[in-house]
Amino acid sequence: MSVELPFAPVDTVIRRNAGDLRVSADAAEELARRIQTHGASLAVDAAGQATEDGRKTLMAADFGVGQVVDKEGLTLPVAPVDRIARQDIDDSYRVSMDARVALADILEDYADNVAAAAATLARHADRRTVKAEDIETYFKLFD
Repeated sequence: MSVELPFAPVDTVIRRNAGDLRVSADAAEELARRIQTHGASLAVDAAGQATEDGRKTLMAADFGVGQVVDKEGLTLPVAPVDRIARQDIDDSYRVSMDARVALADILEDYADNVAAAAATLARHADRRTVKAEDIETYFKLFD
């Protein structure tokens, strides 16, 4: 599986949660991979909801979102999130712009939670750098 999400915005999400800690490139890569897997899974569930409703277009409501945020306020770019959404669903589905933005918002919140926990784990290990192992440890503990 190739990682569709660029590492730079993921690095930005980690840094805003890491405070004075540094962030390894491996941590951004690991979190990008986890975001992609989670996003593809959410899209599969959303496609199931759309199918139940007799639609072939994924809507924000299929992701459990009632109010869609402004995409300009997001750190994660919408275009790669669109590719993530389409990764594991049938090509006959369309993904509305509101659904793309809703998924990007959900994934950014997800990334913020993981990044904050990873920073706590790095501090607990008495390190000055958030590493991929902190991201992996988070998922071992909470997945």
